[in-house]
Amino acid sequence: MKKILRITTVPISLMNLLKGQPKFMSQYYKVVGVTSPGDEIDTIINDEGISVIAVEMTRTISPIKDLVSLFKLYKAIKKEKPFIVHSHTPKAGTLGMMAAKLAGVPNRLHTIAGLPLLEATGPKRKLLDVVEKITYACATKIYPNSLGLKDIIIQNKYTKPSKLKVIAKGSSNGIDANHFSIKNISVETISTLREELHINKSDVVFVFVGRLVTDKGINELISAFKRLSIKNPNIKLLLVGTFESDLDPLKGKTLNEIENNSNIIHVGWQTDVRPYFAISNALVFPSYREGFPNVVMQAGAMDLPSIVTDINGCNEIIKHNINGLVIPPKDESELFIAMQYLIENPDESQKMAKASRKIIYANYQREVIWNALLKEYNNLENQ
Repeated sequence: MKKILRITTVPISLMNLLKGQPKFMSQYYKVVGVTSPGDEIDTIINDEGISVIAVEMTRTISPIKDLVSLFKLYKAIKKEKPFIVHSHTPKAGTLGMMAAKLAGVPNRLHTIAGLPLLEATGPKRKLLDVVEKITYACATKIYPNSLGLKDIIIQNKYTKPSKLKVIAKGSSNGIDANHFSIKNISVETISTLREELHINKSDVVFVFVGRLVTDKGINELISAFKRLSIKNPNIKLLLVGTFESDLDPLKGKTLNEIENNSNIIHVGWQTDVRPYFAISNALVFPSYREGFPNVVMQAGAMDLPSIVTDINGCNEIIKHNINGLVIPPKDESELFIAMQYLIENPDESQKMAKASRKIIYANYQREVIWNALLKEYNNLENQ
């Protein structure tokens, strides 16, 4: 059985981003995970049934630490002698592809799930552009996880188009639509959670799930919601996620509003987000950049319409006025108008909600993605 190394920068990405995929691929290949040390490694070993090699990698630019990580990855790859090294997340991609090329691995695959550098400017952007080109040069195949992302990569001339391929219709791992179903959440669970969070049945609840950072459009969201809550006292904003003050801090006035607006409910990071979708009326996801957002697929599978920005991934999952609303990024007034529209047009919102699950189920079931990727691996084996 040939060996495949799957590399992510941190273990939570390996655990959540690729959930179920290593176990599925283990039927056909010997799969080994490589990621930074962390408590989640035991969970990955138990859930996926694979071995995991711990190699410390930082998410920030740190030349000395990165060189140490590169050397350790090279040693690990030389020892394991894999047929494929497949990396995810930016830092793991750069270090993993370089180490795999140095180690002489024939198939070096990297999945792109968003480009953080698109929001960078000046010398930092130039440096990140160079790093991106190095990553792609070391890889033999690049998998953007959305069609829009593929176009962006071509426009920026990061690599030649022949190296690029989108698996199935997009997404890194698809979605378990049987797991993300409103049918799995009991009436008691919904009732208890509403009670705990002081949400009435008559309230219109907007939910955001993800990192509470500038790049996710949180400053615009809080500002728009502040205006909305003056006009509509029976609305709530549910924030499911954590701050990243060191990497991408929010404005002071945004943090202040989250803290002091009684209609904004921040519940932190949650292992199971389904109950929070179940008590909500719509997902609001005003992100600046994405690959192929899992949250939007999850919300759709849970019968929610979504307000998303007109960026790759988001505008591939959501069709305007069919299963949600698509607005320009970084536009607080358009976000305000879209949220107000869903409040004032409950029948339209309900119509979008009904369409949401059908679209997700037809296009983004995780088995569709897994089998398409397996076919890709098989083709490499047969070359």
